[in-house]
Amino acid sequence: MHQREEVTLKRDVGVIQIPDGTPIMLTEGTPVLITQQLGGSFTVMNDRGAMFRVDDRNADALGKEVVADASAAGAGSLEDRVWSQMKKCYDPEIPVNIVDLGLVYDCRVGEGSDDAVVDIKMTLTAPGCGMGPVLAEDVKRRIEDLAGVAEARVDIVFDPPWNQNMMSEAARLQLGFM
Repeated sequence: MHQREEVTLKRDVGVIQIPDGTPIMLTEGTPVLITQQLGGSFTVMNDRGAMFRVDDRNADALGKEVVADASAAGAGSLEDRVWSQMKKCYDPEIPVNIVDLGLVYDCRVGEGSDDAVVDIKMTLTAPGCGMGPVLAEDVKRRIEDLAGVAEARVDIVFDPPWNQNMMSEAARLQLGFM
C-alpha cells in the first residue's frame, strides 16, 4: 500500500513502537495514519508523528481485513513455501521484504519427516535496530504456521555485516539505489 489512509482505531490494540521495538497499547478512538501495509502488517503514525507496527492479527482494529494465506496450506515444496512466507515479512520502515533486502543469510529445512525443523540465520540493516526481535518473531510465526513445520528457529547474526549490495536488483531499483 502506497496510499496513506486515515483511520480511527476500532478497539484497544497492542502495537510495537518503531524504531525501538517497545510494545505499547493504543486506545480505541485514536486517529492514526496508515503509512504502509505490506505482508499483512501495517505501519501507522499518530498525530504526534510516532510510528507503530500493527500485525496482521490486529488488522480489525484498523477496520481492515487480512486475506488468509493459501500458500501456507501446501502448494509447492516446503522450502519454497518457507521462502514465500519470509517474503511476507517487512521492515516497518522500508517497503521491501526481508528476503529482497538481503537480510536472510541462510535457510535450512529439515528433511525426512512431516514435522520439519527450519533454521534461519538473518541479520538487520543496523545492529542496534530495536525491531530485530519483532522481525525474527514475525519470521518464526509465519514459518511455524506452515503445514509440515514443527519448529522454526530464527537466529539474528551480524557476520557478515549487512550492506546495500546484499539487496536484490529489484529492491535496489524500488528504493532508488540504481
